[in-house]
Amino acid sequence: MNVLVRGRNVEVTNALKEYVEKRVGKLSKFLDDVNEATVIMTVEGDSHKVEVTVPYNGIILRGEEATADMYSSIDLITDKLEKQIEKYKGKLARRRSPNGQKGAVDVRAQNEGDGPKVVKTKRFAIKPMPVDEAVMQMNLLGHSFFVFSNAETEQVNVVYKRKDGNYGLIEPEF
Repeated sequence: MNVLVRGRNVEVTNALKEYVEKRVGKLSKFLDDVNEATVIMTVEGDSHKVEVTVPYNGIILRGEEATADMYSSIDLITDKLEKQIEKYKGKLARRRSPNGQKGAVDVRAQNEGDGPKVVKTKRFAIKPMPVDEAVMQMNLLGHSFFVFSNAETEQVNVVYKRKDGNYGLIEPEF
């Protein structure tokens, strides 16, 4: 597996890079055909944050951890990603049909699953509006995200409130 290691406000030493490659490289034994992983290490004050992104079969496994020590952050994030991988592999196994075709859903496996279930469906009218109006609507409703039809692109978009207090925009790509 090719592990791309980058640092923000931190110098990536050879020892640190080798440690990341060793720990993140172990994820390849859980996943077949993983070609690469991106690791971004950031130091902000006393916080050492590690973000790992692994594209795999059309899904993206991602996680981030922050501690007072960079090596601890690396250990925590790899453990977290291993748990994510086990979770997704379990879901994929339950969704395979009896004849092994990927993508076909086995209803019995879905009902027996121990994961979260959709317990409520909500329908609402979407009216075209600019992004700033969607942000205002989201804040008025007190929600952390808002689905709307973008008046400029005529596509369904999602605005969301980020942890840093700013806003994010999700636009579909076809």
